[in-house]
Amino acid sequence: MNAVPDIGFEDWLEHAFGHEVRFQRLAWFFDSDAVWWNPKPPTAIDFLTRLFNAPAVLTERFSDAQIAQGLTYLLNTGAVGDNGWFYSSEVPASARKACIAATFNLFSEIFQPRCAPVLGHLSKVESTPLNSVAYMFWDVFPCVALPEDAHRLELQLGTLAVMERILSLDSIACVESALHGLGHAHAYYPGEAEQIIDRYLAGGKCASAELAAYAQAARCGCIL
Repeated sequence: MNAVPDIGFEDWLEHAFGHEVRFQRLAWFFDSDAVWWNPKPPTAIDFLTRLFNAPAVLTERFSDAQIAQGLTYLLNTGAVGDNGWFYSSEVPASARKACIAATFNLFSEIFQPRCAPVLGHLSKVESTPLNSVAYMFWDVFPCVALPEDAHRLELQLGTLAVMERILSLDSIACVESALHGLGHAHAYYPGEAEQIIDRYLAGGKCASAELAAYAQAARCGCIL
């Protein structure tokens, strides 16, 4: 892997999101000669936090397909592996927690207005490039702490807190993403996941019977 030299925030945005989205071909970062960003973990968390706190900069400069591709490159461990930024001991737990909390803005300002109002687990109708990224977001998000991390529980519960906030959004694509994440979290924190989903269902904001059924499945960890 060829490494990108130290770059500033604006150049980093262009590097991560400015690439062409190829038609029916693998993304640029799968090329054998691709140049990847390989920063120190504190820099990675700082840049990601800045982006998540003001994500509208993405829609001002890039297409939905480019945003989806860039988020996959930066955050999808299923596609690019885990760079270890979130669990690095070089990054204070407070900074990691702030970065995780800021992901809410990505949902409220990018996914909510730009995702089609469809459920990814049903895939009945055409969606946007961002729908699949939103749906799988918590499934492929990097590990936030290792078992020996003294702040592991705090950080893990921080991700659940963000998912609960996302459940308050009007977008069914965003709500489904949070439920998907909670469904996986049930394996490790069943009580917390169940309580969050129970509060969501009791709040009366569930938009459809299909979404309610998905919430019930997530409540017992019965999701893919």
